[in-house]
Amino acid sequence: MSHADEHQGTRRDFLYYATAGAAVVVSGAAVWPLVNQMNPSADVQALASIRVDISGVTEGTQLTVLWQGKPVFIRYRTDEEVAAAQAVDVSSLPDQSAENANLAAGAEATDANRALATSTGSDEEGGENWLVMMGVCTHLGCVPLGEQGDFGGWFCPCHGSHYDTAGRIRKGPAPRNLPVPVASFLDATTIQLG
Repeated sequence: MSHADEHQGTRRDFLYYATAGAAVVVSGAAVWPLVNQMNPSADVQALASIRVDISGVTEGTQLTVLWQGKPVFIRYRTDEEVAAAQAVDVSSLPDQSAENANLAAGAEATDANRALATSTGSDEEGGENWLVMMGVCTHLGCVPLGEQGDFGGWFCPCHGSHYDTAGRIRKGPAPRNLPVPVASFLDATTIQLG
């Protein structure tokens, strides 16, 4: 092999590597916008956590807010609604899991595990009366109607799912309880979602 052939091989190798390197850079530049568009937009990031003023919610009423594109029911339950929910035998429920993002997985669907604890965690008046849960039926994603159905909680008229006053599925095709999102009291009149 002559010196000229070695020079051609080196030049060919350089052109090959330079072309491959340019192709990688161009491919990366073309793919980056596609990958970047999958990141959450600024408005979605802003809604990752919201604060809700509950000062206008009176006993026996419900406030519905939109969070992350879904309705969230915030209900100030009456003592009768709480008593009805506490009287239910958890072993009789179709879904015995609390479905509460604030608790460890596998927590039982007792009323206490579904209600929103007060900010201090003490036995403040009305601490067990607050219920915060996603307002989306776990069957096909419809929005259940409040204070209706066979158990006085929520009723999904689309396919006939009945939820009790703790948002637990009791009758119908829905497979799970209405989920409880990450939520906490910031003060006596403000709940933070997320």
